[in-house]
Amino acid sequence: MKAANASGKKPGILEWKTDLIKNKWLYLLFVPTLVWYLLFAYWPMFGLVIAFEKLNVVKGVFGSQWVGFKNFQEIFSDPYFAQILKNTFLLNLYSLLFGFPVPILLALCFNEIRSVLFKKVAQTISYLPYFISSVIVCGLAITFLSPSTGVVNAFLGMLGFESIYFLQDPKYFRTIYVVIGIWQGAGFSAIIYFAALSGISPELYEAAKIDGANRWKQLRYITFPSLVPTILIMLILSLGNMLNADFEKILLLYNPTTYETADVLNTYVYRQGLLNSNYSYATAIGLFQGFVGFVLVFGANWLSKKANGTSLW
Repeated sequence: MKAANASGKKPGILEWKTDLIKNKWLYLLFVPTLVWYLLFAYWPMFGLVIAFEKLNVVKGVFGSQWVGFKNFQEIFSDPYFAQILKNTFLLNLYSLLFGFPVPILLALCFNEIRSVLFKKVAQTISYLPYFISSVIVCGLAITFLSPSTGVVNAFLGMLGFESIYFLQDPKYFRTIYVVIGIWQGAGFSAIIYFAALSGISPELYEAAKIDGANRWKQLRYITFPSLVPTILIMLILSLGNMLNADFEKILLLYNPTTYETADVLNTYVYRQGLLNSNYSYATAIGLFQGFVGFVLVFGANWLSKKANGTSLW
């Protein structure tokens, strides 16, 4: 055990002070990020106490009546809660099943392109939709799917089919949501996998060629196994959002006729908290979302660590 020096300060403190002086400009660059997280991520956590109160806006958090778990009892006794919980889970499940593999396949395709110029152009085109506002993306979807002037219905009309009211029919909403999500986010997510592929040593491929391995075997035995740790990390992070659907996108696309499949926890919290001023009830739902997300991330991380040795912590 290291002893304290003559001034009584522990070695760890001295090392920290030395590092702070040495890298002061790096720490200074970190300050805005630290302030942002303190103000917008950690300080708002104090508001979670509202979930255990019957909030009175006039009396404030400290003057409101403490009700314990009453708000949570109301949540689980609400017959509509099961429906929105199902909608939220299914939207994220479909996004995970159909959307998660797309960036991986896209990165593998980019990795096989030999023309540097074509590769850069293809990558740029693929991740450009990520930087388009959700308002514009949803506006495009509404325009394309319009029953009277939409491109999709115009094409169906040419084939002899009647116009379909896509955004008014609940059975189409999940498909529309998943397709838009894939189109908007697949290219950007592929950058992470492509970066992992760039770290594979070229010597492995050269040795495989010498041993007579074709492109398929190189992909199977070198490329894909090298991606597995990154895939598991991204999967763990994705599981943490299983009860957290894209609020903006759903809010812009859904309407009362599609609540059956489109209404999710986030939009329900919005209506209960901001429109109906039921702040305690909405906070309780948000806390429930966070708790389930934590359990899913922790459980997925534990399983990944046990099975493959790859984990977030």
